[in-house]
Amino acid sequence: MKKEHLHIVEQVAPDSIAEELEIESGDAIVAINGNAIEDIFDYQYFTQDEYIEVLIRKPSGEEWLLEIDKEYDEDLGITFANGLMDEYRSCRNKCIFCFIDQMPKGMRDTLYFKDDDSRLSFLQGNYVTLTNMSDEDIDRIIRYNLSPINVSFQTTNPELRCKMLNNRFAGQALEKAWRLARAGIAMNGQIVLCKGVNDGEELERSIRDLSEFLPNLESVSVVPVGLSKYREGLFPLEPFTKEDARKGLSIIHRWQDKLFCAQGVHFIHASDEWYILAEEDLPEEERYDGYLQLENGVGMLRLLMDEFQEAFETLKRTKGAEILPKEISVATGKLAHSFIADMAGQLMAQYPQLSIHVYPIKNDFFGEMITVSGLLTGQDLLAQLKTRPLGDKLLLPQNMFKSGETIFLDDMTLDTLEKALQVPIDIVKSSGQDFLNAIVF
Repeated sequence: MKKEHLHIVEQVAPDSIAEELEIESGDAIVAINGNAIEDIFDYQYFTQDEYIEVLIRKPSGEEWLLEIDKEYDEDLGITFANGLMDEYRSCRNKCIFCFIDQMPKGMRDTLYFKDDDSRLSFLQGNYVTLTNMSDEDIDRIIRYNLSPINVSFQTTNPELRCKMLNNRFAGQALEKAWRLARAGIAMNGQIVLCKGVNDGEELERSIRDLSEFLPNLESVSVVPVGLSKYREGLFPLEPFTKEDARKGLSIIHRWQDKLFCAQGVHFIHASDEWYILAEEDLPEEERYDGYLQLENGVGMLRLLMDEFQEAFETLKRTKGAEILPKEISVATGKLAHSFIADMAGQLMAQYPQLSIHVYPIKNDFFGEMITVSGLLTGQDLLAQLKTRPLGDKLLLPQNMFKSGETIFLDDMTLDTLEKALQVPIDIVKSSGQDFLNAIVF
């Protein structure tokens, strides 16, 4: 017998269809239009019509069949206890570059969960390898037209992909991307580059093969493997050098020029780390094709600087004389430090009443090769800032914290850090306008 899926209502929105029909917290959705509901995508698909029948079960066991007339795509006003309406699917790969395998013991359990769930790709932008997806999963994506789907390719060499993912089916899984492309599903791709493994000629092959997916594969990012200090017993990987970065960028830029001439898009993009490691200037905005890969660190610094410059020019024309004297500190990862320091320097040169300290925080927790601010911990911040002048307040980027909360990766809270440093802390969103506002106003 097929397992019955029950989805418990957590909240009902005021003045919603659900409230009008006396659906309450604790009720369970059993079926819609006679269809069992597996997850949020089934729910959204079957509730979009103008007439639907919803079978609910009360905590007492009583069942109600509700006939609902509504506007097309009108929401019922129900929030579920589990936003996905199903359990998260864990990853069965053992990738040679997996960062979760490089974390120390003793952190919160959720940080060790490896997801490879296509539904999270659509909802949250997570990248999936396609190896954990069945043909039925692909059918549902096509039937519900779920776009975009983010795919972690690594390489288009089937044998090498099996090796990198430690999954004998990883090469075959690439065929699923072709199914999605032929069905018109929009995708974005990612290549985690590992020195001596999928770089050089293998990178050339991957870019050439993936360009055949255009236009449905809209972009592909190339990011360097992150290497923490906790790699004992893992696949031997080496960090990239400046020369390595320059060679990789040469390949990417050559393909960008070729594809832009042929297709009108640059398609393949290098994350910001490559330019910093290679000591080369960041590309201009036009090279990023609308910043499709910001979450992978592609163009994040260019966008930050351009937003800051626009806000800075507006500030100089309007409110310069109103800026009060203040002393502010900013903590960031080593990757972005020089860019943040440059913006702070421009502000201080224009407004001598401002004193801004920009502190690059070394990642002692994960190791010095980890330079992004999003992987900094509260304990590293505390250790490296406690003897520094912090002024009237400390600014920290939003990506240092657990999503929706004020908790660092090591479970230190913002309140604990504030009390230890004895300074107010402001969390700043990742935009140049927000950075300027946090300092000036």
